[in-house]
Amino acid sequence: MLGLAFKGGTDDIRESPSLLLVQELLREGCHICAYDPAAMERAKEVLKSGVEFAADAYEAATGADALLILTEWEEFAALDLERLRTLVKYPIVLDGRNLYDPAVMVEHGFSYYSVGRPAALTEETTARTLAKKKERA
Repeated sequence: MLGLAFKGGTDDIRESPSLLLVQELLREGCHICAYDPAAMERAKEVLKSGVEFAADAYEAATGADALLILTEWEEFAALDLERLRTLVKYPIVLDGRNLYDPAVMVEHGFSYYSVGRPAALTEETTARTLAKKKERA
């Protein structure tokens, strides 16, 4: 998970949707590895257990089933997508801040979900989805 602060450029976590999402995912049994350039110390006070904190965005992404981008930091918008693709377990990005162009994400092998826009899926993901639909029919 990338981003814990209410907004980029600050360590303000008051009313941060990221923290609510972390708490809900923990209740569902998810393992969370989070990174925020400024808000981790404050988040540690609120999220006392169950969350692993990473030293940087790439460490947070390593082995991830999905990468959630929840705060708009310039650092997150400038990630090396080739490197990122090699680190994640599954190439799924949920972008709550619309930091990336969906076509660029697909070009780099990611299935990309962003707020208010259609999903951008790799051919492999699209083929799997169609196969599942045929199985159900």
